Amino acid sequence: MEKQELQKKLNENHEKNIEAAAQRLSGVLRPTPLIHSDFYSDEYGCDVWLKPENLQLTGSFKIRGAYNKIATLPDEELARGVISASAGNHAQGVAFSAQHRGVKATIVMPDVTPLLKVDATKSYGADVILHGEFYDESFEKALELARTEGMTFIHPFDDYQVICGQGTLAREILEELPDTDEILVPIGGGGLIAGILLWVKAVSPKTKVIGVTPECACAVKHSLEKGKPMREPEIRTCAEGVAVKQPGDLTFAVIQKYLDELVTVSECDIMETILLMIEKHKLVTEAAGAVSLAAVRQRARHGRKLVALVSGGNIDTVTVSSVVNQGMISRGRIMCFSVDLPDKPGSLVAVAQLCAREGANVIELEHNQFKALDRYTDRVALEVTVETNGHAHIERVLNALKQEGFPVRRIY
Repeated sequence: MEKQELQKKLNENHEKNIEAAAQRLSGVLRPTPLIHSDFYSDEYGCDVWLKPENLQLTGSFKIRGAYNKIATLPDEELARGVISASAGNHAQGVAFSAQHRGVKATIVMPDVTPLLKVDATKSYGADVILHGEFYDESFEKALELARTEGMTFIHPFDDYQVICGQGTLAREILEELPDTDEILVPIGGGGLIAGILLWVKAVSPKTKVIGVTPECACAVKHSLEKGKPMREPEIRTCAEGVAVKQPGDLTFAVIQKYLDELVTVSECDIMETILLMIEKHKLVTEAAGAVSLAAVRQRARHGRKLVALVSGGNIDTVTVSSVVNQGMISRGRIMCFSVDLPDKPGSLVAVAQLCAREGANVIELEHNQFKALDRYTDRVALEVTVETNGHAHIERVLNALKQEGFPVRRIY
C-alpha cells in the first residue's frame, strides 16, 4: 500500500466507520455476549471474561469483516464475482456474505486446511481451490486469479472496511464491560487486532489491548522489532488461523501506532487451553481461537478485568482428539512410563497393583516377553500409560515405583 494511501486510511474517522459497520451487521450476526470464566478467574486471581466468537455465524469473527467489506462494494465490482484467500474462517465469512448478496465467490485455501473448513465454505455456495502449504501461497494464487479472471479481491485482513468490521467486536465488549482493563487478542495478519485497536483507542484509551501470538508464528513481533512489515521464512504452529508469514501494511501501521503490548504463548499453552475450554466451559475452540486465552496466566493481576477473545471454533474432530491428548499430557493428566521387569509370573501384576494403590488408573500397557531389553538376560520392558491428577501426582507414582525397586523411565 502506498504511503499516501496508508496515511489517508489512518486519518479516517474510525469511530464513525466502525459504528457504520455495526449498523450493516445488525440483524446478520449472532449475538455473542461475554461469558464470565469462574475457572480462569479463580485459577489466576483476577476477573476473566470470554468473548465467544466461536459461537458466531460461520464459527468465527471473520464474518464481521467479510460482510462489511462486501456490503460496501459497488454493484459493478460485485457483478464480477469476488475472490479471496483464507486458512478457513475468512473463507466462510466471504462465502456466507457473497451468498447473502447473491454474488459468486471463489476461495483459495491452503492444502492443509481442515476438511471441516473446506466443506463449510462449499456449503455456502463458494468454489474452493486448494493451493499452497501456507496462507501466503494461497494469497498469491488468489491475486493471480483476480487479475486473470477479473474478479474482485477481498483481502482477509489488510483492508480498511474489513478492519472496521472486526472492530465491531471491541464496540460490543466495551458496551457490555466498559471498565475492561485489558483485551487479549490473537494476531495473525493483524486485521482483528487492528479493528480492536481503532475502536478502543478512540473511545476507551485507558483500556489496554494486548496482542498474543504463538512462539513459532512471530511475524508481527519481528516486524515491530524491525519497524516495518517483515516476512517470516517459516512458520510452524498448530494454530493455522494465525499462521501468516507477514502482516499487512495497514494492519501493521495500526499495530505499530496503538498496540500496548505483545506476548507469545507456546504450543503446549494453546493445546492445554483447548482442553480446559472443553472441560471447564463446554466450549470447543480451534487452536487460533485459544491463543489469547492461553496468555491469561501472563497477564493476570489481582483486581484486573481481562477479556480474552475466543476468535473461532472451527476445528475438525481428528484434530480435537490429538490436541486434547496433548493438552492432557501438558496438564499432567496422562503419563506414560517404561519399567524394566524380570520375566517371571506376577511382575506385571505388582506394577498394576502399585499404580492402583497410588490412584493412577491404567489405561494402556504393553508387556511382551519377546521384547527383551537384552537377549542375554531374563528381563522385559513394560510400557504403561496411566491417568493421573496432575504433575504432583505423577511424581508420587514415579517415586513409589522407585521405592519398590522398579527401574522406571518416564516417556511422557
